[in-house]
Amino acid sequence: MVYNWLDTVCSALFPARCALCGAAADRELCAACHADLPHNRHACRCCAIPLPADAGEDALCGPCQQHPPPYTACLAALRYQAPLDRLVTGLKFHGRLAHGRLLAELLGDYLETRGFTRPDLLVPVPLHPARLRRRGYNQALELARPLSKRFDLTLDVDALRRRRDTQPQMELDHRQRLRNMRGAFEAGAQVRDRHVAVVDDVVTTGHTVEEAAKALLRAGAARIDVWACARTPTTHHG
Repeated sequence: MVYNWLDTVCSALFPARCALCGAAADRELCAACHADLPHNRHACRCCAIPLPADAGEDALCGPCQQHPPPYTACLAALRYQAPLDRLVTGLKFHGRLAHGRLLAELLGDYLETRGFTRPDLLVPVPLHPARLRRRGYNQALELARPLSKRFDLTLDVDALRRRRDTQPQMELDHRQRLRNMRGAFEAGAQVRDRHVAVVDDVVTTGHTVEEAAKALLRAGAARIDVWACARTPTTHHG
């Protein structure tokens, strides 16, 4: 009762503000900004890359038809473009952890609407310990934690580890990205015969989540899915 009273007082003194436009809002996004988000409604059913609006629900992009990725399906709620990019960069580079809760909520809403096969384990893409010390938090874990609570899923932060402190993928070209991520991850024995959902903020070329999936499969995982807040519209896995 005391906590409810405090929540009421705090809400009156500090009304919620939209994370994008700053207007007063009942939630962390006002209705107008929520409507403006680039929802990923038409996407490849395998890698989640955005497709034309006339693409069917079971459509596959060309690269997935020719060279399917090592994971079964990628579910990405939004396209990585304005204004969503402000929420992602705020979380990833500026310590705005409230953005993580908001992005997890958006991803969770998408998963409920889209429907998903329930995994045995939820595994955030890990940071190398050196980068974790520099940043102070793992943005993928900030997304995975509220999702695990919402869907009552087992969260395992030790199932996957990063063996090398790789360079940021955004700084590299296509070939460098492939080389940068090759063999970057190692998975634990607890994933054997388990269905694993890997959580990340943004899937760009797909190299990071592909290497994570390969490590999990080498350790005996039965199935890998990828859950991401956003998918970059113009790049394919490879």
